[in-house]
Amino acid sequence: MARSYLRHPMAWALAAVCAVPALAQAQGSDASQWPDKPIKWVVPFPPGGAMDAIARTLGEVAGRELGQSFVIENKPGAGGNIGSDFVAKQPADGYTLMITSIGMATNGALYSKLSYDPLKDFEPVSLLAVVPNVLVAGAKQKDIGSVKDLIAAAKKAPNRLSYASAGNGTSIHLAGASFTAMTGVEMLHVPYRGSGPAVTDLLGGQVDFMFDSITSARPHIEAGKLRALAITTKTRSPSLPDVPTVEEAGVPGYEVSPWFATFMPAGTPAPIVEKLGKTLNAAMATPEVKTRLDAIGAQPVGSTPEALRTHLVKETERWTQLIKSSGITAD
Repeated sequence: MARSYLRHPMAWALAAVCAVPALAQAQGSDASQWPDKPIKWVVPFPPGGAMDAIARTLGEVAGRELGQSFVIENKPGAGGNIGSDFVAKQPADGYTLMITSIGMATNGALYSKLSYDPLKDFEPVSLLAVVPNVLVAGAKQKDIGSVKDLIAAAKKAPNRLSYASAGNGTSIHLAGASFTAMTGVEMLHVPYRGSGPAVTDLLGGQVDFMFDSITSARPHIEAGKLRALAITTKTRSPSLPDVPTVEEAGVPGYEVSPWFATFMPAGTPAPIVEKLGKTLNAAMATPEVKTRLDAIGAQPVGSTPEALRTHLVKETERWTQLIKSSGITAD
């Protein structure tokens, strides 16, 4: 009897309808018990950078609140694509998340083919922080003390002045590409494999300028080895409050705000996503986290999942346009 009943198309439809509330109830129950084991937090870049530091800081504080540890797992390579691909293919059970950056909005345009879809394969959780870039001049550029001086010098001698970056398509490169596009100047872009060697050559005088992360640039600025001309974000950085923004210094509308955010695999139950987001936002509001983030020049942000999704779409549209018009590739 049961076998003949289930062969009828309407019976299958009724069975499916009845199963939906049961599935939703099961998911809700699982979410209410989350987390009941450690959570893997993937960092798609090597240890030691701002992204790694933010994940470890927030993981420690949020883990205490949730009663489960966050296990940091670094999966570097291919501009963050290896780690992103890994997370996209993990079970949507709430036990894997990823911290990522502006690359989430740029890699689709920088690489000819991705093994994941940044907009479809992840659930946005929350914006975490912004770490400004700072336009710094090397020691040999003693006659250029402001952004207006730089623009004037670059217009006088196109492509004579150079700016270093941590690699093609990085936020450091895009900050420079935005600057040259908006000011109409021509400067020679010199890409390196990471910020470290780029700063070394900047200090040595092999390159002239750099839109470096404030995390790595600030110690050299404070030591008097590099001169800060401007901050790339919309507002000044508390870490360098006397340094004007690029917009204040003479480039109307300029803003590059390198951001960090966290995502989970697509399909992760909404109650888990919301609980994690609220926990991370609460952690970012604590004096402990604010102090530790300030040490690397990071400014806590926080957001709802919906706000992060909107932000990602807007950033993807913005940077895709610049990357394509400038002919930038990851190679």
